Amino acid sequence: MASQLHIYFGNVTAGMKDGTEASSGTELSPISVTLDASQSEAKAVKCAVRCDTGYYIEGNTTITKIGTNAAKWKVAEDNSYADAAAALANATWLDSISLANVVDVNIIFWVKAMSDSTETPQNDTSVDLQAEGLVVAEA
Repeated sequence: MASQLHIYFGNVTAGMKDGTEASSGTELSPISVTLDASQSEAKAVKCAVRCDTGYYIEGNTTITKIGTNAAKWKVAEDNSYADAAAALANATWLDSISLANVVDVNIIFWVKAMSDSTETPQNDTSVDLQAEGLVVAEA
């Protein structure tokens, strides 16, 4: 059975159905961040989670990350941040978050990728974001 719960990035708007769907295991449309490996740096990406039309999440949706370098990524709930700089400066960055009321329109959240000056340049594809919740069909 196909998943009815999806993560989006790019031009996402709260309460809308926009953005680019992040790939699910295919790496054809990954959430990608370029960081300078010569310094400690962080960048934030605005993301969204939503269900297909006709479905919703009963209870909460958990957003987390897994993979070899998952410690270099964090997630945060949205607080109507104006942009990525505001999210970086003001968000509460955690290893996982729990979002309520996930339906068929965007619920915004943020992801942060971090580097440190001890890293060598690399193309790291070891980290995946996961959205988990009990998907229910509308009556």
